[in-house]
Amino acid sequence: MKKILLVEDDANLGLLLQDYLQLKGKFDVILCKDGEEGLRTFTKHVFDLLILDVMMPKKDGFTLGKDIRKINPNVPIIFATAKGMIEDKTQAFNLGGDDYITKPFRIEELLLRINALLKRSSGTEKTDEEKQTSFKIGRYTFDYTSQIITIGETLQKLSTKEAELLRLLCMRKNEVLTREEALLNIWHDDNYFNGRSMDVFLSKIRKYLKDDPNVEIINVHGRGYKLLIN
Repeated sequence: MKKILLVEDDANLGLLLQDYLQLKGKFDVILCKDGEEGLRTFTKHVFDLLILDVMMPKKDGFTLGKDIRKINPNVPIIFATAKGMIEDKTQAFNLGGDDYITKPFRIEELLLRINALLKRSSGTEKTDEEKQTSFKIGRYTFDYTSQIITIGETLQKLSTKEAELLRLLCMRKNEVLTREEALLNIWHDDNYFNGRSMDVFLSKIRKYLKDDPNVEIINVHGRGYKLLIN
């Protein structure tokens, strides 16, 4: 079980995050209410990942992150804050942060970011599904490596982003691919501009697949997208 240090001065939010991550993510989560307690706790345990609120009493999250980096330069750190300015994001990464999430955020999004960071830091070997590069989409064949969709004698070359997005849809065939998962996996940031960019790529992919009426990419309101193959 992966161990997470959560430093959050909002008691209600802290307990909510702790309960959710322990239940849904199956993590062992230690909750601290301020930066000084967080630093003391960090020195007493070995953690796989840290979630640090920035606006805290006694020791703010950026200062805490800086102190922790002097002790351990490698443990993944996610900064969480109500600040959304580019200067704050720049500071977070300059201090050695691995990710940054702006409040208010969906807990599901935080869980996706945690899993992505842990996977990168542990060097987990890919599953057979993640290794798959060739997909059958109705009458189409999609080769992810060459970034080509084929139907009959017709070939359609995809851009890298289009290929990555279609591959995720294929891996979630007939299931919902959330916007957050797609944006974090491909763009590594789920901001508004990346979301608009992804919508453009989806429109193009829909056009590439229009010659098979049994293939459809639908919007699932408030959640994401689903590749339907009848």
